Amino acid sequence: MKKKKIIKSLKIILPLLLGVFLIGLSIYKSTQEERNQLYENIVNADLLFVFLSLICGILSHLSRAYRWKFLLNPMGYNIKLHNSFMAVMSGYLANLGIPRSGEVLRGASIATYENVPFEKAFGTIISERVADLVMLLLILTIAFISQTQYILLVIETYQINPFMGILVLASLFFLGLLFLKIIKKSNIPIIIKIRKFGIGILEGMKSILTIKNKYAFIFHTFFIWLMYLLMFYLIKFAVPGASIISIGQILVAFVVGSFAISVTNGGVGVYPIAIGAVLALYGINQQTGEAFGWVIWGSQTLLNLVIGSLSIFLIPIVNKK
Repeated sequence: MKKKKIIKSLKIILPLLLGVFLIGLSIYKSTQEERNQLYENIVNADLLFVFLSLICGILSHLSRAYRWKFLLNPMGYNIKLHNSFMAVMSGYLANLGIPRSGEVLRGASIATYENVPFEKAFGTIISERVADLVMLLLILTIAFISQTQYILLVIETYQINPFMGILVLASLFFLGLLFLKIIKKSNIPIIIKIRKFGIGILEGMKSILTIKNKYAFIFHTFFIWLMYLLMFYLIKFAVPGASIISIGQILVAFVVGSFAISVTNGGVGVYPIAIGAVLALYGINQQTGEAFGWVIWGSQTLLNLVIGSLSIFLIPIVNKK
């Protein structure tokens, strides 16, 4: 039991320490003049464009909450939009503490307040993530086609091995198939319980194939990612010196930032540095690029902290009956 608590604590602390270390390293390697410039770029950001970026963020979250209803409807569950939205925002808040824990909290919240079996709710969340992965790959493809030269430069500079990533994914896929085969044939009581739980998740995942409003689901999927791109794009008008960043450069930085978020809790420390490093390859001033990353990350994180905290507080009050 004590060992489990230690492992759980390390999962929270280590990513945070990594983020703090990277921030400290970035400060240590920069000169006083560079630090002053970075600070000035952040504090002098145009709040109007930051506000507009936040509006795009809220619209994307609302759209995600509404889209979730389409996945639950085929199984006979018609959840309330406000509960869906608060569950989504609670999940975003949880991800800032423990990476990927938000999906569990989101499923648990809707299971508690809408009487949807957790495994089915969680299955629909997995289906959502598959749809989101397709969108991210689509943006990555567009970015690669329009910015092939610089993408290859990023891969070479940071010694990224895409084939290794593909190999890891393929290995995980085949291990998953092997695990499912063992689960399917086993008669051990604990395995039977896992199998029943897995069937519920699979049913939730299959709901994406029986959506009645397919076009509405597709529309919201595109809308969510359009808002993500727009909230990112608007910051270029907020940060001094960032207006020269092109749409192609924005796409590359957006993709890199999307992967950077998964490295630490909500991308703390990694996200701004990754954005600054990528934009520096295009000749954008390092301090301007990092300020861009800090403003977009800081504003959206603050939004998730405020609305996520309010959601966790309000959801039991709204559903007290």
